Amino acid sequence: MTVTAMRARELGRKSVVVGDQVAVVGDVSGGPDALARIVRIQERSSVLRRTADDDDPYERVVVANADQLVIVTALADPPPRTGFINRCLVAAYDSGIEPLLCLTKADLATPEEIIETYADLELPVVTCRRDEPPDPLAARLANRMSVLIGHSGVGKSTLVNALVPGTNRAIGVVSGIGKGRHTSTSAVALALPGGGWVIDTPGIRSFGLAHVSPSSLLASSFTDLVPGAQTTARPAAPHLSCPPPTAAPSTRTSPPATPNPAASPRTDACWSRAPTRACLLIPGG
Repeated sequence: MTVTAMRARELGRKSVVVGDQVAVVGDVSGGPDALARIVRIQERSSVLRRTADDDDPYERVVVANADQLVIVTALADPPPRTGFINRCLVAAYDSGIEPLLCLTKADLATPEEIIETYADLELPVVTCRRDEPPDPLAARLANRMSVLIGHSGVGKSTLVNALVPGTNRAIGVVSGIGKGRHTSTSAVALALPGGGWVIDTPGIRSFGLAHVSPSSLLASSFTDLVPGAQTTARPAAPHLSCPPPTAAPSTRTSPPATPNPAASPRTDACWSRAPTRACLLIPGG
């Protein structure tokens, strides 16, 4: 049943976003002329935020109460952009949301290079082909609140249409310069047939992280590294053998063969070798 509701005046400027759990009053019959009011927003278990760029002070809430962030990246057409993946990972860790890397169009290119890039993070990865159902992804989404995020043209809406039959989300094409065209214009939450929810979001071109600081990132997802971070100077110390800020997050001490030129020194993660795991620093944070 679909209930149409408007935000009550007493909520003030507090916005309601996809994923919110709310209390409503009024006509909740779901009839054609029925209208209810949202009078309360339940406490959020997680909030995924982003800014337009790294200097934008205005935070945009992407979704609330998600427990899994699915970073959808095409292996080709358009090509993968590790800088964007890095930013999504930082946002996920800062929000306390488990990340999942979903590599689409595996029938056009092999995933080994991207998988190897993030091997040291033990990041869960699933691959999908256009000529096969996305069963590996469906298994990961079961009974969870997952949000799909990625550039336009990577196949988010195609995945949603396969995961939730009858959805008919608009599907676009990739332009001749390798950029997707926006098709989805708003985020929408859809119930999965086997249990759980999937949230499809519009394609985005940038993922600003002006709201993320090294201290908040450590406190949310790397608490075991806090004591070491407190004894290290804020700028990257000379004895830490880190790759350039354009490198993808890993424990490697040498840069990748083809660093991403669009990566931002402000937000891309620099990972230096620690006894048991990677130690995260954010240059310029």
